[in-house]
Amino acid sequence: MSEEYGDDTPQTLISHLLELRDRLLKAVVAVLVVFLCLFYFSRELYTLVARPLMDAMPVGTQMIATGVASPFLAPFKLTLYLSIFAAMPFILHQAWAFVAPGLYKHEKRLAVPLLASSVLLFYAGAAFAYFVVFPLMFKFFTTVAPEGVAVTTDISSYLDFVLALFLAFGVAFELPIAIVLLVATGITTVEKLAASRAYVVVGCFVIGMLLTPPDIVSQTLLAVPMWLLFEIGLIFGRLVRRQQVERQEQEDAGDQD
Repeated sequence: MSEEYGDDTPQTLISHLLELRDRLLKAVVAVLVVFLCLFYFSRELYTLVARPLMDAMPVGTQMIATGVASPFLAPFKLTLYLSIFAAMPFILHQAWAFVAPGLYKHEKRLAVPLLASSVLLFYAGAAFAYFVVFPLMFKFFTTVAPEGVAVTTDISSYLDFVLALFLAFGVAFELPIAIVLLVATGITTVEKLAASRAYVVVGCFVIGMLLTPPDIVSQTLLAVPMWLLFEIGLIFGRLVRRQQVERQEQEDAGDQD
């Protein structure tokens, strides 16, 4: 095996499977520990997540629970998702520890910042949805309700709605990571992506239309950040490509010596 690998010790299929089992078990335990720590505050956590809607609702109205078990299941479900959300750095660390021995050194140098950046960007996307998109979107929804219609949203329906938006914005904010990977693997080039900028902008608005409610506010608030993140991805893609060229030139110079 090449010396560029971090670990040249051969492993059998069984040892790989055993290690995978151990990594998965550690990830599940981490989620369980976080869940047990957060469950006592599950009602407060739900109130916090529901705050953007409750602040926008007309005075005298409130959220309702149409299901018999909804007052328990909705906070329980939210706490479980938040536990996975909070434990994601540890989960990704376990995934990294499993695949890292099979990577080249230059691949490790690229993968580590990509993993850290992907977590931070996902968190940034969820935070952007909560602090920017939700207040504007729910204010719009509550003000356009027909006369005589009381806005009393079901807590389970609201939770499913915001979880989908959290995921949509979190994934959308991963666009720079996707661009860097496409450029680093040679699937495409920065020049080709830059030449397709007009199509990308249209695609951002189409994705915003598909992933957000049918209102221009939330669609624009997803499409515009995606376009900006696309431009950021091009910048980092150029840096990665420059590093690849420099490394190739160094290797060629070493071969000539």
